[in-house]
Amino acid sequence: MTSRSISCKIASVSAPFATTFDSLLALTIGGLFSMLMLRKLLIALALLVSGWAHAGPAILVYGDSLSAAYGISQKDGWVTLLQERLKQKRLDYTVVNASISGETSSGGASRIAATLAQYQPAIVILALGSNDGLRGLPLKQMRENLAHILRASQRTGARVLLVGMKLPPNYGSQYTRDFEAVFVALARQYRTALVPFALDGVAGNRELFLDDNFHPAAQAQPIILENIWKELAPMLK
Repeated sequence: MTSRSISCKIASVSAPFATTFDSLLALTIGGLFSMLMLRKLLIALALLVSGWAHAGPAILVYGDSLSAAYGISQKDGWVTLLQERLKQKRLDYTVVNASISGETSSGGASRIAATLAQYQPAIVILALGSNDGLRGLPLKQMRENLAHILRASQRTGARVLLVGMKLPPNYGSQYTRDFEAVFVALARQYRTALVPFALDGVAGNRELFLDDNFHPAAQAQPIILENIWKELAPMLK
């Protein structure tokens, strides 16, 4: 009974001191923890800003599923392979892939202003038009949309690499010829570099396509990169 009452008295007397001490200790530890966290945050922010400051000029890839690595791993796509090659050659560029599977020239034209403002690229690889052709859309409209993207890009000071495409023969000889001619005419009018056919060396080889017979497989991506690189490399000097 006595020891229990003494224990109670000690507890009641020491409680205010313990509470104050615990509070001070908590504040001190909390303050130190906050300072450490703040320091780490500032260091991380400084590194992030430093990374932005030292990031190379952007190469904007603006295309459709052929550039978006549809049906394959992103790491196997030609755009990722392009970034790896730039790194290997010690070329200080950052590749931004703004490609969307299923995109038409109309969709690309509608979002180009915001995309250019966001990434401020030094080079734009324009690889749209395939879906227009595959859907049999009016070529006049496709040309106007691509021209809009070209003008918008050039107004920002970006250089443009236009990537041409070809259609399967079952779309009719006249339409396929006119489709191919759009890219040639635009490249001439806007004085841009031109990849005549992105799938050169790939088209016609069934083993280089996915089961849908439309989208290039992973094995085709290095070939596509070579087609792009031939025209892109001179622009990087």
